[in-house]
Amino acid sequence: MRKIILSFFIGLFFCISLHAGNDSLLLRRYMYLLHDSKENLNVSVHADADARCYRLFVPPTFYHSPVSNSFRFGEGSKYIDATENAIDKTLMYIYMNRPDLVENSETRLLAAGKMNDGITRPIKQNVMLAEKVEPIVEKPIVEPVNVFVSKPNFWTIKGDYYLQFLQNYISGNWYKGGESNYSMVGSITMEANYNNKQRMKWDNKLELKLGFQSSRSDSLHSFKASEDLIRYTSKLGLQASKKWYYTLQLIANTQFTHGYKSNDPFVYSDFLSPLNINLSLGMDYSLEALNKKLTGNLHIAPIAYNFKYVKRDELLKRYGLEDESHVLHDFGSQFTVELFWLLSDNIKWKTRLYGYTTYKRAELEWENTFTLQFNKYISTNLFIYPRFDDGAARDGRRGYWQLKEYLSLGFNYSF
Repeated sequence: MRKIILSFFIGLFFCISLHAGNDSLLLRRYMYLLHDSKENLNVSVHADADARCYRLFVPPTFYHSPVSNSFRFGEGSKYIDATENAIDKTLMYIYMNRPDLVENSETRLLAAGKMNDGITRPIKQNVMLAEKVEPIVEKPIVEPVNVFVSKPNFWTIKGDYYLQFLQNYISGNWYKGGESNYSMVGSITMEANYNNKQRMKWDNKLELKLGFQSSRSDSLHSFKASEDLIRYTSKLGLQASKKWYYTLQLIANTQFTHGYKSNDPFVYSDFLSPLNINLSLGMDYSLEALNKKLTGNLHIAPIAYNFKYVKRDELLKRYGLEDESHVLHDFGSQFTVELFWLLSDNIKWKTRLYGYTTYKRAELEWENTFTLQFNKYISTNLFIYPRFDDGAARDGRRGYWQLKEYLSLGFNYSF
């Protein structure tokens, strides 16, 4: 950097001096600057400085023309242009006395790019000033835009279906006895839930189950129902806190067809015999735990109304109704617990605990479904359903407790 600055001011001084004296005076001033440049850098630039002085402005470079002109003899050794003659002599003086300052060469410059040696007179810029032109204001392009506002969908639809079979064959001479039987069970669960994210939600669930079995020992029925359920659950909730909702809940359930026992013509249940409708007012608690592997809700209702209807006359007493009265009204309290637990990637547990009491009688149901998923479509289900009802006739062996259980294998689909 110091060499560049030094060469710059030396060149400026030399170009100014071309118009002020002869060659010897120029050389003396140039040599003086080489010896004592720090004290003499404060010079002014002449307005008509020759453009060929650029060789003295740039870092010291070895040019071919000063050497060729210095060693030329005869008439060709006389230079017509005094300025170029002075520049060449000055460069030769640097080449001979201060070769350490020369770090570049014309050969390297030519390799980098072509040089223009045709400059013979000062270059002056003829600047033409034009009138100020006002900027052109571009008018924005206005095109019609169709704006489509999509109404948010607050509904969530989901469902679960399965159809499973069980076949058991036992030969007539099997040493332990028993009989062959066939069974089938199908289930449909559909949910439509509304949540506007503004403290209101409405959950709806419809459960349909129907299963049949046949056995050789039953001479009266080709097949009879082993699983029969129609149940609708609806909850309308208003948020009280992050997890709690004020909730109005409706549960209605009945069955599809007749219910028989083996070799018994009596009909123990039928469509609308019974029909149970439970309406309760309370609070719901939403549960999410174990990284959402355990989900569900708890409904507690201190106020509950229960409506029971039995269509068949012969079933009135069986379901706690008086003679010729097909309807039963009572009030009490109720709770419902529904949980879904993903125990592993292939094992699921779904449970429902329902309780209702009028403080004179009580009903308690606990449904448990364990699902082992082999792949996307094949699964096996273990269903365990204990039930307590002291409003029904007491059994001499089990009292008021009842139990249903089955194990099935078959097709399963969820969305």
